[in-house]
Amino acid sequence: MSGQQDGQQDGKRRGKYLVTGGAGYVGSVVAQHLLEAGHEVVVLDNLSTGFREGVPSGASFIEGDIRDAAKWLDDSFDAVLHFAAFSQVGESVVKPEKYWDNNVGGTMALLAAMREAGVRKLVFSSTAATYGEPETTPIVESAPTKPTNPYGASKLAVDHMITGEAAAHGLGAVSLRYFNVAGAYGTCGERHDPESHLIPLVLQVAQGGRDAISVFGDDYPTPDGTCVRDYIHVADLADAHLLALDAAVAGEHLICNLGNGNGFSVREVIETVRQVTGHPIPEVVAPRRAGDPATLVASAATARERLGWNPSRADLAEIVADAWEFAQARAK
Repeated sequence: MSGQQDGQQDGKRRGKYLVTGGAGYVGSVVAQHLLEAGHEVVVLDNLSTGFREGVPSGASFIEGDIRDAAKWLDDSFDAVLHFAAFSQVGESVVKPEKYWDNNVGGTMALLAAMREAGVRKLVFSSTAATYGEPETTPIVESAPTKPTNPYGASKLAVDHMITGEAAAHGLGAVSLRYFNVAGAYGTCGERHDPESHLIPLVLQVAQGGRDAISVFGDDYPTPDGTCVRDYIHVADLADAHLLALDAAVAGEHLICNLGNGNGFSVREVIETVRQVTGHPIPEVVAPRRAGDPATLVASAATARERLGWNPSRADLAEIVADAWEFAQARAK
């Protein structure tokens, strides 16, 4: 296997990895981290939501669908890092078939291609949406999984598929359940269309692209009445994926939450953007959105214990500042 026979770099073996969805936000940052660690990276993306310019320099790029992964996967690859999925919660409610077809059907085809090629290691981009509205916080991996939308349900279905694949066919897999990912790394940052994440939406107000930011509900049982979320810097998230590659054990499916364990309210985020950008951010209070829990905060104890992961960029102002720098660079 050429992926296992490559030379050494800084005392570590150079690996070869397929990154599906590597032209998207998180996938591109992880691909960049892999390259910086000296690995060979092949990005597979159909560009339906990703951007060709998001693929890091130094990575090979294949424009294609994960259903066709068997065309390119062979035993030279050490592992697959799987980010290729639709992720818009609202869209999943009105087009659930799109999410079942791509997120679940596409992953089933990818697992079959991996089995055929003998690639027996997987890191999967999962989500806190698998938990739905939590009964207690911080949320641990043993918490009930009750997704409230087809997006979360599709990711949970894939987690179940991976568990079966590990037990039946010896796959070594790690699912990483993200909470709120934000910030930027180098030339990689958020550029969703449509944008649905709070920090880039507030930054659009600072840039003059929006008149105001909508605050969906200010009567929640939280200190300032607005929803509280756990924000994690995308670079810390990428670090966890590289650690997960080492933690994957044949026949085991490990699930880890990724978050800082601290929550910030919507109004705290808006105020931080004001401070970082120096711009006034008008607010408009809107009705609550159905299915929005008051508080979503992760327990990342499993990631610390099993992966050795400790986020180092937990300061909200740092996360916002990196996102602001990326947003300004894109606007030039």
